[in-house]
Amino acid sequence: MAGGLAGPRLVALVCAAQVLVQLGAFFWPALIPTLMPLWGLTNSEAGWITAVFYAAYLVAVPVLVTLTDRVDAKRIYLVGVACTVAGHFLFALLADGFWSALASRALAGIGWAGTYMTGLKLLADQVDAKLMSRAVAGHAASIGVSGALSFSVAGLLAGRVGWQSAFLAAAVCAAVAWLVVAIAVPRREAPAQPPADGQPLFDFRPVLRNRSAMAYAIAYCVHTLEMNALRGWGVAFLAWVAVGTGAAGSPFSPTLVLTALGLVGTLASVLGNEAAIRWGRRRLVAVVMGASVVIGAGIGFVGALSYPLAVALMAVYGFVVWMDSASLTAGTAGTAEPSRRGATLAVHSMLGYAGGFVGPLLVGFVLDLSGGMSRMGWGLGFVSVAVLVLLAWVAFLVMRPGEVAGDRAG
Repeated sequence: MAGGLAGPRLVALVCAAQVLVQLGAFFWPALIPTLMPLWGLTNSEAGWITAVFYAAYLVAVPVLVTLTDRVDAKRIYLVGVACTVAGHFLFALLADGFWSALASRALAGIGWAGTYMTGLKLLADQVDAKLMSRAVAGHAASIGVSGALSFSVAGLLAGRVGWQSAFLAAAVCAAVAWLVVAIAVPRREAPAQPPADGQPLFDFRPVLRNRSAMAYAIAYCVHTLEMNALRGWGVAFLAWVAVGTGAAGSPFSPTLVLTALGLVGTLASVLGNEAAIRWGRRRLVAVVMGASVVIGAGIGFVGALSYPLAVALMAVYGFVVWMDSASLTAGTAGTAEPSRRGATLAVHSMLGYAGGFVGPLLVGFVLDLSGGMSRMGWGLGFVSVAVLVLLAWVAFLVMRPGEVAGDRAG
């Protein structure tokens, strides 16, 4: 399966399915400015609805992804897509306030847990080591493209046919992805063999002792925290700046900007992985994290002064935040023990989405504690994220992870 043209074709097929299944992932944050006043939500409640998606992911991912070390990843993936379909469908039909939205987004989060890293594991099981780093980058790019489109598609559909129909469309797209993978993706030819040391499937101690993999995973934790804080509150921040500075009629709407940001970020992720291959993964990640701290600490204070300035800063910040996304995941996958790659990716993903849970919730709490949406509130919200990135940057430098096979510095 890994030889010849089969590997690239499989990568393309899985990536196309991922675009469809993840298209509705960010419909909720894109529609926060519409649904918050409609349902009378506080900033903290909106943050919880965003964060529960990642909390559900966090609970489900260690089970679902670790199972792929024994069970064909295709089977787990299809279960995850089915949960995604159900989550979007129920949001469209039942969500009318905090608790119903919370439950529907939690189910969608379980679906994300069954599709994101399991899709990557599906590829890792069937492509060779030389192709894997670029397969990881391509997979991350597909997720990035779907996430970027999610904002504009949500705004377009909600404006024309209503927010319920937008979520129904997301459910239909995910159902198409289920059919594509079920019919076209081959089964794994042979089940994975247990580790030679006989460790149980859900014993994560060997993974935690893998210093290189854990260094990349810890960095990924805070990377995801930062990325999801930006995606979860980016539309709301830009909408607040637009209203406050008299730019509400700008052709560059907040949802359009977040779409462009996601596409720029996808390109940055691919370019970052190529740079890691050529210049060294550890060096690339360290430089990107340092730059992210500097930009993130000032964006809330400075961006509040002008809508065009906020848009420009968001574009630069997004490029930097996304630049090490694929590099971190490839670092974890590439330095994992092959027989424990599923368990290692489960820990990596669990840490990542623990950060994803904290990020939007943290910003929501800081906004409420500082008196609501204001220049000080937004500034402190982004600063709180930057402080956590700084701590992770120090930890990454101290742990000094190894390079991945195929990286020039390795």
